Amino acid sequence: MPSTPVQLDETDRKILAELSRDARQSVTAIAAAVHVSRAHAYARINRLRDEGVILRFSTVIDPVRAGLQASAYVTLKLQQNTWRELCAQLQAIPAVHHIALVGGNFDVMLLIRAVDTVHLRQVIFEHIQQLPGVVDTQTFLVFEDIDTRA
Repeated sequence: MPSTPVQLDETDRKILAELSRDARQSVTAIAAAVHVSRAHAYARINRLRDEGVILRFSTVIDPVRAGLQASAYVTLKLQQNTWRELCAQLQAIPAVHHIALVGGNFDVMLLIRAVDTVHLRQVIFEHIQQLPGVVDTQTFLVFEDIDTRA
């Protein structure tokens, strides 16, 4: 869903950078890094959450070390007007780690993470390609994965 940008100042951006670097650090540590009081940092973080800038706090996981040995980007071409229903169905597939509606030669790009290539094939052929509205898929295997957030 489209959303309206929130006005962020330099302090907000610094807080977001600190949280992106390590969301487990205390508000006291964030306040010290950003050079504001703890109460001010706490209020800013709450405002950023309330305004939907911060959606959730999460952990960056190494997929291979977590047992997900096979990854692929899968592009989808869709029948017209099927995106809304299809998006909900894609979200229900545990191996789908990212969904992007895009413009270009295809309509959707997915990041799939699977235990192995047998599981990857099963997800693509038995789950994704079978969804109503999916016209075509193309799979791009990931040989090396670098998360710039880590």
